[in-house]
Amino acid sequence: QVQLVESGGGLVQAGGSLRPSCVASGRRISTYTVGWFRQAPGKEREFVARISQSGGNTVYADSVKGRFTISRDNAKNTAYLQLNSLKPEDTAIYYCTAYGSTLWGQGTQVTVSS
Repeated sequence: QVQLVESGGGLVQAGGSLRPSCVASGRRISTYTVGWFRQAPGKEREFVARISQSGGNTVYADSVKGRFTISRDNAKNTAYLQLNSLKPEDTAIYYCTAYGSTLWGQGTQVTVSS
């Protein structure tokens, strides 16, 4: 069974950093473009960033450009999202997904206090 499992969220003060990770099991993550999305309370799920299969191409939402960095280590079957200069409005559950599949992780909570 193919699964994506996120971890690495937490509670930080504004200006702090976190690095959620997304580990794939049951299939090589290298075959997929991987994306991160987030959903804040009462809001729709929104795109954050995505990375191509080789890692050579990345795309970011305007709201996170210059603060977040998506990366991947295909040998470890893992994708990462480095969150820097966090703001209270970044508070949300962060999910990873494999484009072209129906795979979504269970999410990891990121809470930023002011």
